[in-house]
Amino acid sequence: MSSPIDYTSPTAQYTFDVNTSHLFKKDPNNYINVLGVNQLNTLENVSLLDIFLSNGNVVEPHYHQNAAELVYCISGAANVSMLNPFTKQLQTYSITPGQVTNVPQGWWHYEIATMNNTHLLAIFDAHTPEVILGSDLLKFTPANIMAHTYCMDQQEWKNVTAPVKPSTYIGPYTDCNKEGYSNKQQTSLQYSHPYQHSSGLPSYYWTQSNSYGNRT
Repeated sequence: MSSPIDYTSPTAQYTFDVNTSHLFKKDPNNYINVLGVNQLNTLENVSLLDIFLSNGNVVEPHYHQNAAELVYCISGAANVSMLNPFTKQLQTYSITPGQVTNVPQGWWHYEIATMNNTHLLAIFDAHTPEVILGSDLLKFTPANIMAHTYCMDQQEWKNVTAPVKPSTYIGPYTDCNKEGYSNKQQTSLQYSHPYQHSSGLPSYYWTQSNSYGNRT
């Protein structure tokens, strides 16, 4: 079996400490570590994100255009929601330790922790998963295009999206003081019934791409 990797090379790496590879950190309880070929150069068609969340925190809506994602719950609990582009249904699955949810390649999805000390492992069938984040779509799609395409007021769209920060990764923001955002509303986002299916919006396909690498 042929492989592009030279396993005889003195630079071949076979072990790595994922704890040292930070993709994003919101605070001490909400952060993501990454392992891909950039961290461990003998990886082939596999990579992972080590995700830590407290109750109510969200891995923002996003999709991976080059990889499927298997979300495994190590501790705590989370809702994994994904938009099925074939049925136009938003599908939500509640997972607890030992349970998994499979997100097919290119599907729009997000994860919400429903308990403190939630630990998720996201496993990908690519040596580095590429990602397109909802925050980047909102921030970098020109306001005039959104307003014209969807028949909206351009200034209102700018006002609504003004708080959005590029590459949010984990929300809500630590400085979020949204008027009218109550604990009751937050709880309704966190707790949905296992395997709940509800109507969703059509999916849209975009061309901008990004890859995970080391970040602090």
